[in-house]
Order: sequence, then structure tokens, then C-alpha cells
Amino acid sequence: MKAAVLVSPGKAFNRHLRVEELSTPEPGAGQVLLRVLACGVCRTDLHIVEGELPAVRANLIPGHQIVGEIVKSESLELPVRTRVGVSWMGGTDGVCWYCKNNLENLCDSPTFTGYTVNGGYAEFVVARSDFVFPLPGSLDDMHAAPMLCAGIIGFRSLRVAGVKPGERVGLFGFGASAHLAIRVLQAWQCEVYVSTRGESHRKLAESLGATWVGSEADKPPVELDRAVTFAPSGDVVVLALSSLRKGGVVAINAIHLDRIPEFDYDRLLWGERQIRSVANMTRSDARDFLELAAEIHLQPKVRSFPLDQANEALLAVKSDSIDGAAVIIP
Repeated sequence: MKAAVLVSPGKAFNRHLRVEELSTPEPGAGQVLLRVLACGVCRTDLHIVEGELPAVRANLIPGHQIVGEIVKSESLELPVRTRVGVSWMGGTDGVCWYCKNNLENLCDSPTFTGYTVNGGYAEFVVARSDFVFPLPGSLDDMHAAPMLCAGIIGFRSLRVAGVKPGERVGLFGFGASAHLAIRVLQAWQCEVYVSTRGESHRKLAESLGATWVGSEADKPPVELDRAVTFAPSGDVVVLALSSLRKGGVVAINAIHLDRIPEFDYDRLLWGERQIRSVANMTRSDARDFLELAAEIHLQPKVRSFPLDQANEALLAVKSDSIDGAAVIIP
């Protein structure tokens, strides 16, 4: 098979992926082999490639928003030709305190697709059969791929923030995840306020019906009940916090954050405001979101790249030069 392999992580982006010919992997016990139909490109992939997340294995194949067709399986529930999705959480130990208390997203010994095990920037990939999700037929390959992390983790962020129907919710940053979250919020009859850099992102938010849209430095004109930050910037977190009513919540949707600057506790955090981090996702999050996505006919805005342009796809994410999501089609 062909695969885009991470040769050496580095801080400055410099075409770190190399397309190589590799042996097609063989599934082990409890695994299925998938022919990759599409793989979304996530900002977490960029953190891995640029070394902001520590390297944990050599010659890694990134990618964790995988739509695939099962070509080898020993599972009666997942026969050959079943179309499934694979996400960031590639497995858990099932025995730690967190797994036993319905907090598998915080598992002590997790497997991460495209990070601790090889991912979907390839023609084939193996995955644990209990961590794949059969996909509704209404979701086509290319548009389903970004939902498998950007969509699911955005959905979990709304849950972590405690969003209730009809509330005022701020989205700080408006890329692959936020442009899916806004549709969920609209289905819940929420008012959505967007602060984001880039004129094209602001126009996208406006076209999707945001209540208000401003630049990355603009504070929404009303106090918010909840906010979700999507940019890996501590400055954005403080801006979101300054926009909350008393008792409001900021959920940080970022696996890596540059820093948290000093801020005025008395003015910004006092009054039982909260800052919460969003860590990974659960299989329940995935199933609930995919069901909702099919119900509301959610369709991400996407741009496709062939496998040999995986570096260009990552660069497009890094530079925010595309609206919506980048998807690799092997």
C-alpha cells in the first residue's frame, strides 16, 4: 500500500511527510482491516507533525478521521464491506478507574489513532473492532470524515460547556470543528456569537447564520452563557472568559495550548465562572453525534487532497487557507 509517513517531526513546517510503499497491515485479534476511503486532516495532526506533541513512535502514519470499508473481519457485527468511521480514541484499557466510571476519554492507557498507532494517511489501516462506528448511509465518505474528530470533539465541547437549548453561546475560532458545532447549536435553538481571525472564516460564519460575527480581538456584544475556544491560544481563552456572564463556562477545545496569560481573577473568573478543558471523546459521544448529524443533514464544507499532497493539506490547515475541513482521498 501507499502511505504518508512522518519521517522526522520539526517545529518549522517543512514537508515532514513522505509517501512510501509499505506492506499492507494484517489485523490482529479484535481488529478489522479497512480500505481507507477518506481521512480528514485535523489540527492535532499538525501538532504531531510539528513536534508540539512528543513523538511516541518512529515512522508514524498520521490521521485519525478515517472513513473506511472493512475488508477483513472476524466480527459477526462488522462483516466485510461494512462502511465505518474511526476517530482519535483508538482504544482504552477498560480496567482503569476512569474506564470503570464511564470516563473512558480519560483512560490511563489509551490508544490514539494516528499517534500511538498508525492512522489513515494510507490506503489501508487496522483498527480495534470495538472502536469503529458504522456510518449512516446519508453521510458520504468525504463529508463524513471531518465529523469523526472535528465533529465529535466539537459536540463533546458543547457538552462539557453544559450548553442548554436557547442559550447564548460563543465560538472563538471558526475552522473545521466550529463550523460543525454551529449547526448543532442552531438545532438546539441557541444564539451563536463567533469571534475569529480571517475574513473568509468570518464570511463562512455569517453564511451559516451566526447571530453575530467579529474578529479574533472582538468581544461579543452580549454576555454569553457558554463559550468554546478552538484556537490553541491562551489569549483567546481570556477573551472568551471576559465574555461570560456569572456562572458561565468556557470549554477549551485544544489538545495543545501555547500559554495562559495573566488575567484579573476578580473581574474575569470570580462569580463562579469556570474554565474547563476538553479531553478526547467517548464512544457514546461518537454515536450520539453521528446520529444527530444524520438527523439534521449536517454536511461540512470540505476540500479534498490526494494522498501525495498530504503535506499541502497540513499546510492548508496551518495557514487557515481553507474554510471548513481538509480531507485526504487515498
